[in-house]
Amino acid sequence: MKTSLLIVCSLLSLTACSTVVTRYYTLTPTAVDHPVQAPAVAPTFQFEMQAVRLPVQVDQPQIVVRESTGTLAILENDRWGAPLADEFHDALTSQLETRLGARDLAGLPKATDLPVLSVQADVRRFDSLVGQYAMVDMVWSLAIRDGGQPRRTLTCSSVIKEPAGTQLADLVQAHQKVIAQLASTLATTGMAFVTNPQTVCP
Repeated sequence: MKTSLLIVCSLLSLTACSTVVTRYYTLTPTAVDHPVQAPAVAPTFQFEMQAVRLPVQVDQPQIVVRESTGTLAILENDRWGAPLADEFHDALTSQLETRLGARDLAGLPKATDLPVLSVQADVRRFDSLVGQYAMVDMVWSLAIRDGGQPRRTLTCSSVIKEPAGTQLADLVQAHQKVIAQLASTLATTGMAFVTNPQTVCP
């Protein structure tokens, strides 16, 4: 009798474990969710996106959320579709490509007759609070390489916060909106910096 009971309990435990579903999220929205207007005129420069750096605390396969007590919670069954640094890089790059009207040529040969706009992002904070907000504090740099001309750089910072609903999907969508705002700022500043060395941070 005891043996049968143990077998039944074991089967119930295995069934319970098998019903746990791992959900995967992405920072790249669909075009319908966040339509972006491409520039009407073809760019007179080339674009390359460098690797994105993120705090190690949140750069995990699992989604890491901040709690009101000041602690961090690692959501074992809610994960990013790719390493978070790659998710952030790809989402930001996609948005910049559309806004700049230029493809990312990082690691690819460049034309010698067009300047190259290089973008680098160093994310200092990537905060996720369910039911409150998504926030990114980022230092970003633009660099212009133009043939024999001296290399020009511009370093700025942005802090962007978006309200988030009570579901984890709401929080992810809030982060998507944050990245869209970052891309808009970087694209506008970058296009100005290509032609005007006196461009300042927004």
